Amino acid sequence: MAMGFAQDYKTHKVKVGETIESIAKTYMVTPYDIYALNPDAKIDLQPNEVIVIPKSRIAQNPTTTTEQKVSGFKKHKVRRKETLFSISKKYNVSIDDIKKHNKRLYSENLRKGDKINIPQFSTIQVTNNLENTIRKYKVQPKEGKWRIAYKFGITVDELETLNPKMSETLQEGEEINVPNLADNEVKKVDDEFGYYTVLPKEGFYRLKLKLGLSQMELEDLNPQLSSTGLKAGMVLKVPRDVGTSSELTNIDQTALKSKLTNFSTKRLAIMLPFRLHRIDLDSIREAKDILQRDSYMSISIDFHSGVLMALDSAKQLGISTNLDVFDTQARLSEVSKILASNDFSNYDAVIGPFTSENFDRIADELRNKRVPVFAPVTMPKKLYANVYQTIPSDEYLRKTLTSFVQSDSLPKKIIIISDQKNKSVSDALKSDFPSAKQIFSRKNKKGDDANYILISDIETEIQKGLNIVFLQTANEGFVSNVTSMLSAINGTDFETQEKREIILMTTNYNRAFEGTNVSNYDLSSLKFHYPSVNRTLAENSDNGFVKRYKAKYRSEPNKYATRGFDLAMDIILRLAYKDTLDEASGNDLETEYVENKFRYAKKLFGGYYNESAYILKFDDLRIIEAKK
Repeated sequence: MAMGFAQDYKTHKVKVGETIESIAKTYMVTPYDIYALNPDAKIDLQPNEVIVIPKSRIAQNPTTTTEQKVSGFKKHKVRRKETLFSISKKYNVSIDDIKKHNKRLYSENLRKGDKINIPQFSTIQVTNNLENTIRKYKVQPKEGKWRIAYKFGITVDELETLNPKMSETLQEGEEINVPNLADNEVKKVDDEFGYYTVLPKEGFYRLKLKLGLSQMELEDLNPQLSSTGLKAGMVLKVPRDVGTSSELTNIDQTALKSKLTNFSTKRLAIMLPFRLHRIDLDSIREAKDILQRDSYMSISIDFHSGVLMALDSAKQLGISTNLDVFDTQARLSEVSKILASNDFSNYDAVIGPFTSENFDRIADELRNKRVPVFAPVTMPKKLYANVYQTIPSDEYLRKTLTSFVQSDSLPKKIIIISDQKNKSVSDALKSDFPSAKQIFSRKNKKGDDANYILISDIETEIQKGLNIVFLQTANEGFVSNVTSMLSAINGTDFETQEKREIILMTTNYNRAFEGTNVSNYDLSSLKFHYPSVNRTLAENSDNGFVKRYKAKYRSEPNKYATRGFDLAMDIILRLAYKDTLDEASGNDLETEYVENKFRYAKKLFGGYYNESAYILKFDDLRIIEAKK
């Protein structure tokens, strides 16, 4: 290999298992530096081969090398008994080269009569100027390491190797070293897509299971893959909505009180729509009237009272907390004022605001500061990397209930009753239970839901033994119609003397099931089951939180006060368990408090979402937790 370069270099004998990437990291150079001096290494790197390693990325003279480029293709019709190996030998090309230009051969076998493209190569000379292998790059707004690594076609590790003193968080305007690519070779980050960093030892099969994307689909989005293959740390473009699927697995709950290590003072902010600007504080009567009328204010005060109880409880464990409270007034303009006049960069966590629009404004503003923001009672519209969605999704609640049913091995008949508005949920349940019978609401003359079924629609479907009936609707009349009908035919059939048990369930418990026309006696006789974000404490509970709350506020804590306590307590204890919330938010950790539990999973290209819920059931006119 004859080349002209500055004599400031050394040689390296390749060991078994070494790659250009690992060698480059060892010598604090980039793969581009090594390829510039060793172009053959791109094609085949063999053990005991001696390659040239530059000590400096600045050379005095250019190097001239040769490269193989595809100049055209030859068509080949596959004959009987021909294999990829025999064809590769016939045309003196590699099997990989044939597959690269006939992508279906990655997943399909070669067949007689197939017409495939055989690449034809020509040799060209390339001049490499080593002084151009790196250049300075100014970090743009909102850019992190993975974004820059993707743009310049390197791994995050390689970017860090180029910049040994680079901090964990990049600052806008900071100058760093990057490969000196032509402008048209620098890839653009398209925010319509997501980006995934390949983990060590991940191959296409593992990514298929994890992302649901085949090798061909990944190569279509990332053309460089066909030549480089997968490398640990490389950043791939993928569809934005792709995510890792988490299985519903039972784990032991963790009592964080016994695992606390970080007793530094925590700093929290809470943003609630108190709307205190509407109250004349000199008028006690007006304040009481507004509290009774304004649900935002009432919920905020209850939630805040629970948070204060959590701070008291944490203090008993030796954890001090500084809490700042902001009144958002339920206005986006007020949220913007709060952001403009306060520095949130030093907060350990922010709770709220309540409404989705105001929450998204806060989360978007604080994501560059990497401040965790918790959505306490609503679903955020965007799950930014710093967002904690504390309410489980409807899809997760459905999976929780179906998993509960599937865990019972007793023979049973599954029936799904729904209106047309809930047909998609009915179809999803049918997918979970392929043998289930679907029944839909009768329709009126206009073809709209009439929100009822007849006894003849359901009676013949109820079998001897156990029957699980899902009811999916938000219409109170439909709930009343179905529950009264099922209650009437539940139990022993007087004609046949067959014993039938009907258990009613829904994946979406809503106000329709609480309507005045719906009988709790019917729901109780049907042992009505549903998934819930929180459980309900029994009356006259001896729970310590309830006792302390009643002593302090002279009233029973409602679900908002209890949620304020549970959420704030969980945040404080996680901060005391680990140094950061990221470290304390693995999905192998589940916590439970008074009425709520928390187990966070991380979205592949976003923040955290709670994957913990309860199954509740009606039992003798009480609502209790259903156990498997």
